[in-house]
Amino acid sequence: MKAILVNDDRSLRWDHVPDPVIKKDEVLVKIHAAALNRADLMQREGDYPPPPGCPEWMGLEIAGMIVDMGEEAKARSDWKLGDQVCALLGGGGYAQYAAVRYDMLMPVPKNCTMEEAAAIPEAFATAYLNLFLEGGIKPGDTLLMNAGASGLASAIIPMAKAFGIRVITTVLSDEIAASIRHLNADVVVNTTKEDIAEVLKRELEAGRGVDVAIDCLGGEGMGRCLQYLKHGARWIMIAALAGTKTEIDLKNIYVRNVRIIGSTLRSRTPEVKAQILSELVEKVFPKVENGQVKPTIYKVLPITEAEAAQDILYRGENVGKVVLKL
Repeated sequence: MKAILVNDDRSLRWDHVPDPVIKKDEVLVKIHAAALNRADLMQREGDYPPPPGCPEWMGLEIAGMIVDMGEEAKARSDWKLGDQVCALLGGGGYAQYAAVRYDMLMPVPKNCTMEEAAAIPEAFATAYLNLFLEGGIKPGDTLLMNAGASGLASAIIPMAKAFGIRVITTVLSDEIAASIRHLNADVVVNTTKEDIAEVLKRELEAGRGVDVAIDCLGGEGMGRCLQYLKHGARWIMIAALAGTKTEIDLKNIYVRNVRIIGSTLRSRTPEVKAQILSELVEKVFPKVENGQVKPTIYKVLPITEAEAAQDILYRGENVGKVVLKL
């Protein structure tokens, strides 16, 4: 088969690799679409290696069709040949085929295309993990989701809204604010015009303080914002695109019982990931199928144009997910 490989100069090529050999608990998926994530860029740059046993090529979420099954996968699951599925991978999605543990599969939701389904597993699992398992968020709470135009925000914001959560998000321009209007965030802050820390201060003083923040930016602004969270709030760090260092008032942390939580999905055990996917299908997929939550697709490109697709993420121009199609 073919997959996207990284050259010595970090450019990408579509080249031959060995066909996957499935284990007893795996199925073979013929890939129709694979979605991009910032973790792919980090892996390409050598900063985010795949877990042991995973292919060297990138790709954390796919959609496709089951074309072969191991004996244990047949015996212990309801999957069958020909089923259309989306899957969460440790790596290896930028390819024609992938070997996937049977419990890392989810059905393609009704009314979703393959491209939309490919944009679900990593983004929606990360959203669910950080909103509900790490954040413990509940209806009526307020969420701060930084970087509202990101692919992850395109999953987190509508998911939070579907569960009765008030959402504040940040963008870098009025044009970007207009482009994410369909996500229905309650407050959209253009940080080139307003200081997000001052906005959070006003919200707190008005009795609408943030209960949970999901932050992929970090940087100096993170420390300034922490003092304006509600008592007992959770600030969840999932990346640090704006910088890895900040200054924190430690007294504010313990007096207000604020928790800072570091979180990545990729580091979780297969068992934890399987549980997250199971809960996604049970609790979130009905909201996908009735239209309350839906992936936002920015652009679909042929897999042979993976480098151009990743350039879109490098430039930060996407609003929602970029997907590769086979």
